[in-house]
Amino acid sequence: MKTAFLFPGQGSQKVGMVQDLFENYDSVKALIKEADETLGFSISKMMFEGPDTELMKTEFTQPAILTASVAVWQVLKEHGLTPDIAAGHSLGEYSALVAAGAISFADAVHTVHLRGRFMQEAVPLGEGGMAAIIGSTPETIVKVCGEVSTEDLPVQAVNFNCPGQVVIAGATAAVEKACEALKEAGARRAIMLKVSAPFHSTLMEPAALRLKEVLDKIDIHDTAIPVVANVNAKEETKADEIRKNLVDQAAHPVHWEESIRNMVAGGVDMTVEAGPGTVLTGFMKKIARSVPCHHAEDVASINEVVAALKGE
Repeated sequence: MKTAFLFPGQGSQKVGMVQDLFENYDSVKALIKEADETLGFSISKMMFEGPDTELMKTEFTQPAILTASVAVWQVLKEHGLTPDIAAGHSLGEYSALVAAGAISFADAVHTVHLRGRFMQEAVPLGEGGMAAIIGSTPETIVKVCGEVSTEDLPVQAVNFNCPGQVVIAGATAAVEKACEALKEAGARRAIMLKVSAPFHSTLMEPAALRLKEVLDKIDIHDTAIPVVANVNAKEETKADEIRKNLVDQAAHPVHWEESIRNMVAGGVDMTVEAGPGTVLTGFMKKIARSVPCHHAEDVASINEVVAALKGE
């Protein structure tokens, strides 16, 4: 059996995530204490108590989800479960790289906190947006966005998530215009997302430049297992390529569907979503229906995953 661990990105956060793991595992207590000390503020209080309005701010969302995901991975590892390959959606790529031994947890949680801040500061609140396009083809979405986009008001496809779902991002006015054009072109739905910035669009290029300065200062190692990169859907193991891909990822599309298909073609026959929520499990069921997928985010679900993967 070849198992992939999948790590979620923004949108999977919720107040109370991994609190039961914190209460039941000393290792998770130590990990979350390390996050608080590294960040210089209590991300644990935000994770466990909220308020949701604070947890929704991307500079807090990103370290919170990474901390929760690494906590889940750590508990799975304590149960003797380790992946053969890993991938993470957007922010989740950092969690995957921690699991693969490329980046320390402290460096990762510090970096994604700044990544969130840089992304928010790149585009003033309200001037950038994202929308999920349901029931259209990637080709149509790319074509329509190209027709709508201008130099001053860009819009593009940024998350190729699964069959029938692509997310677009850019200047708010351009995203809204593209939504209308895509519905006219046959899309079933176009849903504006409640996000604070147009992630993975060209408008994130200033954030990518600032992020590069941070990434250049931290230690990145070759991985112990392959990690599939968002920017090219390829397995990566070398530190230099990983560093470059993380910079590029901030302002380039996430090729999630292609990443999953490449992993399945490479022999993956079981996946585990390690972290809060079930977003990636849902994508997985649409991309590769024949591959069993499990989600792990709390004591009960982790016990189920352990039993399934150990054949109990």
